[in-house]
Amino acid sequence: MTAKRKILVTSALPYANGAIHLGHMVEHIQTDIWVRFQKMRGHTCHYVCADDTHGTPIMLAAEKQGLTPEALIERVRGEHLADFAGFHIGYDNYYSTHSPENKAFATQIYLALRDNGKIVSRTIEQLYDPEKQMFLPDRFVKGECPKCGAHDQYGDNCEVCGATYAPTELKNPFSVVSGAKPVLKTSEHYFFRLGECADFLKKWTAGSTRLADGRVQSHLQAESLNKMNEWIEGGLQDWDISRDAPYFGFEIPDAPGKYFYVWLDAPIGYMASFKHLCDRIGLDFDEYFKPDSKAELVHFIGKDILYFHALFWPAMLQYAGLRTPTGVFAHGFLTVDGQKMSKSRGTFITAKSYLDCGLNPEWMRYYIAAKLNARIEDIDLSLEDFIARVNSDLVGKYINIASRAAGFVAKRFGGRLAPALGEHALLDSLQAAAEPIAQAFEAREYARALRDIMALADQVNGYVDANKPWELAKQEGSDARLHEVCTVLINAFRLLSIYLKPVLPRLAEGVEAFLQIAPLAWEDAGQLLLDHQIQPYQHLMTRVEQAQVDALIVANKQTIEAAKPAAAQYEPLAPTIGIEDFAKLDLRVGKVLDCQFVEGSTKLLQFTVDLGFERRNIFSGIRKTYSDPAKLIGRSVVVVANLAPRKMRFGVSEGMIVCAGLDEEHDFHLLDVDAGAEPGWRLS
Repeated sequence: MTAKRKILVTSALPYANGAIHLGHMVEHIQTDIWVRFQKMRGHTCHYVCADDTHGTPIMLAAEKQGLTPEALIERVRGEHLADFAGFHIGYDNYYSTHSPENKAFATQIYLALRDNGKIVSRTIEQLYDPEKQMFLPDRFVKGECPKCGAHDQYGDNCEVCGATYAPTELKNPFSVVSGAKPVLKTSEHYFFRLGECADFLKKWTAGSTRLADGRVQSHLQAESLNKMNEWIEGGLQDWDISRDAPYFGFEIPDAPGKYFYVWLDAPIGYMASFKHLCDRIGLDFDEYFKPDSKAELVHFIGKDILYFHALFWPAMLQYAGLRTPTGVFAHGFLTVDGQKMSKSRGTFITAKSYLDCGLNPEWMRYYIAAKLNARIEDIDLSLEDFIARVNSDLVGKYINIASRAAGFVAKRFGGRLAPALGEHALLDSLQAAAEPIAQAFEAREYARALRDIMALADQVNGYVDANKPWELAKQEGSDARLHEVCTVLINAFRLLSIYLKPVLPRLAEGVEAFLQIAPLAWEDAGQLLLDHQIQPYQHLMTRVEQAQVDALIVANKQTIEAAKPAAAQYEPLAPTIGIEDFAKLDLRVGKVLDCQFVEGSTKLLQFTVDLGFERRNIFSGIRKTYSDPAKLIGRSVVVVANLAPRKMRFGVSEGMIVCAGLDEEHDFHLLDVDAGAEPGWRLS
């Protein structure tokens, strides 16, 4: 008997200023499957989440819509909950970081850190909007890049040349909020002394926890550990945890007019949501968060917020006298048809649009699960493969088992299964698979688990083809054999349903009603249904139709078309030039020989380009659009070939690749070159 565990599980908190899309759903589906599996195993497992509600963007979005921040976040929370419920995400509690529990915990942790010598105040200089009378976060300042002169660049990095800089270095800066020219102003800020936590973090990130069942759980995945080691060895900086008024958040208790930075109270929101659950159903909160807690604390997050969850969060907990996480499980991003989700192509797919188009959410749950493993890898949603895989696996292999046997049971045997079966190799094989499949789910190797389940479904379908119940039904004196075959098939279908239940919870409910059984638990794989009454079979799942997916793409394109800027909002034309000015540009056709991600940059791709007469190394800030650089190899591009080489942090860029885009909020795309144009040819 497996030892029983107590587990608290969280997903990252969605920010309260945007819709839930399929990229969000990857994480919440991954978490939900793991939680449902743990509950099926008989463990005590609580799943909590919340909306992340604080910060300047929320404050400004509410102001723009003529709402209070409180009204905005309450509306968005309702929308988020509807989307998650539509995909059968089974939270035990879904809360808000703007809650009395979160304020109390944020204050408690801050004061504990302060008393432990881990908080320090310093006077810093920041850009300030004199019209809005507010300090400006880096992303709320724009201007000309101090390195390459590109216009309309954010205050922290240039998306054209890839340079990083302080917002005070921008040329001709302006406030994104009001358009005013910002001024420098000093302010006292509060910092968490993260650098002093390096020794603890070095040990914790490489550490592990022994679980109640005897297994050892590493705190981080191998890829995460490697990245944390790079950051720790590079030197951890003190973390600015305060913001100046006006700001939507919690005021720091001993600093009037100063507010906790959103990333301080966001992870504390996990504690607040769990406390809300504890008070609601009578759980012992301290049992899960006291320093010597034997309960597990598990976080599922995206790889982009690993720094906060694997460094800041455990350090905050440790030096505030609380327990640290058992495991931080990071995943990659979702691409669609090999590229980043694109609004213009209709593949920036919102959860609501998917549901509104009438697509079964369990189709997507299955498809995403079939792609997920325990590593930090991006997964791709191929819409063509989505249709084929769901129809082949779920309908063709799995559902059809029940539909091919249940009718005979109802018509020939009054809906009752055979009272006994002899030794049966097929059912033995399916029952023996329970533990290996459980181990795959436990390890978050969902793709492996589903491959194994579908391999079992193939065995069952082989049994159908070998025994042909439709022919047995026509033969005189074959009733006993037909009854046995159909009973085997219904039991095989039930076993497969147990293994698929974490992925397909709503379908499992339909199976339980059809078979007239209690909710399926993992241990039920050890028994068979014999001499048991079942209901007449009704369709449990239909096929995906191409027209449904086409409608989904159209629906998302229409949403974007409605939100497109008017013509007056396009970037204005540059000053008129003469032909002699244009002639100074030497534009050449180049062929991409190699393209790779740039280590340490979230914006840049590194190209090796053949210009016919020579090869060039060129950095381009278009990683946002092209998530698989290998697919650009062999493509022809347009290169500004006579641009002076520019030394960058990652190397020397020997030119510029020409791209097009509407503005910073939209993807930038490479320009096509017709077939036949050779590397080195000049554009004119």
